[in-house]
Amino acid sequence: MAAEAMGLRERKKIQTELRIHRTAVELFLERSFDAVSVQEIADAAEVSKMTVFNYFGTKEDLVFRPIEDHFSDAARAVRDRAPGESAVAAVRRQFLEMIETRDPSIGLHVEPFGRRIRRLIVETPVLMERAYLASEKGARELADLLQDETGDPVLALIAAATLNAARTALVEDHHRRLDAGAAVEEVVVDAAERARRAFDLVERGLGDYARRPA
Repeated sequence: MAAEAMGLRERKKIQTELRIHRTAVELFLERSFDAVSVQEIADAAEVSKMTVFNYFGTKEDLVFRPIEDHFSDAARAVRDRAPGESAVAAVRRQFLEMIETRDPSIGLHVEPFGRRIRRLIVETPVLMERAYLASEKGARELADLLQDETGDPVLALIAAATLNAARTALVEDHHRRLDAGAAVEEVVVDAAERARRAFDLVERGLGDYARRPA
């Protein structure tokens, strides 16, 4: 009974967090990020202002909390790679898997809400700055991981920046095509091939760099 009650409480917390997040994004899109107060978000979501801050530490978190972890995806791919797998191969494999599953974090949003979040970020300078910093933090996390393995901080920075740039370019390409009117399934048709070509290009530069010992 206790486990069931805890499960119900956790589900309610998740539902509340999602409701606050979606309410905030809709209000920001309607009136702009700067024009909406946290109190107005709380009122629209039918919670207290304190509840909003219990779930989201800052106003920017209302937009970024559900997506910010994905800036570390490349670092996770390299950290968890198999013996004998290079850094490039690990990031390529992860990205291709995300294409196959239509992962929203790489722009393959079946639901339009995700693309609306991106539009909000692009149109709001403070959110664009947050996105840039989050991307840089993810690249630094990858660079630190590679430096720990290889001992060369300069090459680690170059490799991390290159891999991060390749992923970013591919994600932006997905968004560009969707914004132009393509359906997700149309983009997916050749997204994997585009990704392979991109990482092939990176691999010709990085090659076996940071290949994990078998």
